[in-house]
Amino acid sequence: MGLNGIDHYREIRKNFRWNVPANFNFGRDVVDRYASDRSKVAFFYEDAGGDAAKYTFWEVSRISGRVGNVLRGLGVKAGDPVLLLLQNVPEWYFCMAAGTKIGAVMIPCSDQLRPKDLVYRAQHSGARTIISWDAKTGEVDQIRKECPGLVNFLCVGERKPGWLSFRDETAKAPQSLSPLEGNASEPALVYYTSGTTGNPKAVMHSHFYTGAHWVTGKYWIDLKPTDLFWCIAGTGWAKAAWSVLFGPWNCGAATILYNAPFDAKKGLELLERYEITVLCAPPTAYRAFVKEDLSRYDLSKLRHCVGAGEPLNPEVIKTWKEAYGLTIHDGYGQTETINLVANYPGIPVKPGSMGLPTPGHDVAVIDDKGSEVPPGEIGEIAVKGRPPSIFMGYWKDEEKTRECFRGEWYMTGDRAYRDHDGYFFFVGRGDDVIISAGYRIGPFEVESALLEHPAVVESAVVSSPDELRGEIVKAYVVLRKGYEASDALKKELQDHVKKVTAPYKYPRDIAFVKELPKTSSGKIRRVELRNAEWKRA
Repeated sequence: MGLNGIDHYREIRKNFRWNVPANFNFGRDVVDRYASDRSKVAFFYEDAGGDAAKYTFWEVSRISGRVGNVLRGLGVKAGDPVLLLLQNVPEWYFCMAAGTKIGAVMIPCSDQLRPKDLVYRAQHSGARTIISWDAKTGEVDQIRKECPGLVNFLCVGERKPGWLSFRDETAKAPQSLSPLEGNASEPALVYYTSGTTGNPKAVMHSHFYTGAHWVTGKYWIDLKPTDLFWCIAGTGWAKAAWSVLFGPWNCGAATILYNAPFDAKKGLELLERYEITVLCAPPTAYRAFVKEDLSRYDLSKLRHCVGAGEPLNPEVIKTWKEAYGLTIHDGYGQTETINLVANYPGIPVKPGSMGLPTPGHDVAVIDDKGSEVPPGEIGEIAVKGRPPSIFMGYWKDEEKTRECFRGEWYMTGDRAYRDHDGYFFFVGRGDDVIISAGYRIGPFEVESALLEHPAVVESAVVSSPDELRGEIVKAYVVLRKGYEASDALKKELQDHVKKVTAPYKYPRDIAFVKELPKTSSGKIRRVELRNAEWKRA
């Protein structure tokens, strides 16, 4: 499977051209196309209570047709925003497919959002319609007065006063739907993504973006029509667009939609029971997996694994490979893009590297003047030109959109370096990089070193103000069961880091904590820790 070596990879990149059709509709051109085979499975669903279901593309096509007619009946037209506040439930698939069919601009939201978050999204987007799962309707009801523009309320699950029942409305709607004959360059999707300051940015993507994830699915995830793929991600996040929906379905692969809090034992059992062939998981999930007795689980059907969200430390990759003979292939991209850099099956993986640029993307590391930096030198990851796979811009914010383009480059805001073979190594967000006594230190390498110590379960490294050095490296550490915080252990960890990586990178301060702040998608919120450090200064 995968690419046949580095020469094959180079040939594909050299010959790759984006073929942008005048008209592309994911619901019609992907979902309805696969629906011609009535037996082809689209996804399996299971929740924490053990309820399970299987849906074919034919069923998704018919149900999404009903949903599209419901939305049209409520007055939703092409270009109209629709807020989607759902857990990992089948209705999310139906709504996303329906939205693309009628040309609505779908706005998936994390089910962990609070009323104030919803107020901003509703007011900024101007949405008139919201589709929510039943447990969140109370919070939505709290914002009705602040958001008078919201007039259509659809509830998935139990019936709620003041809400239309999603089940009832779709049951009586016709299933035949004529998809929009729209322009592939028109808006299809918006994700709100938080920055370090200010309100979330609204990342807008075109209809073509929904098809461009074919590149994500084919090359990095290596999906085939016969695969069963599980991506551990919440449907409110852009990772779901990558790997729960557009990536796999563009490749004709079936998916697993699991609606339950993450649990390593249950996750491994799910992989075994469903005979899943391809897995995508965040580093926090892989770190939890390798703490279990992996020999108890028969994952012989699993053939390929990828990691995303933030770089994965080499020790976890080693443990996983020893257990199952599989290398975890890191990939890199953003809410604003599809997969930009990846490790591919069939090409050597370098420990700690994100890999090589994906077909269709000219990715480089550049300096503040817009020039490419030599191998080994840290700079900002940038994408040349404006390939149709990256975002249209920040919705209703031309200034922020302009700020992320420098000449012919789209600036990601992420720091990295390349080696002499062209492999990318992640350093951190621009605001994550620590500059101590003139040294530039990325948090990932220090965190990886700490994670190689048996006492450490998790770690997060941030800058802390220092009168002499300007900044120092500070580590927040979660200890493994059986270890206790002490000055002696702190010294032991500092010495360990000095041995594993360049001595100047060692954490001069270590705080032992019970848990690290994380986003609902499992990413460590270093910004929260860093801000707390600098507020104390």
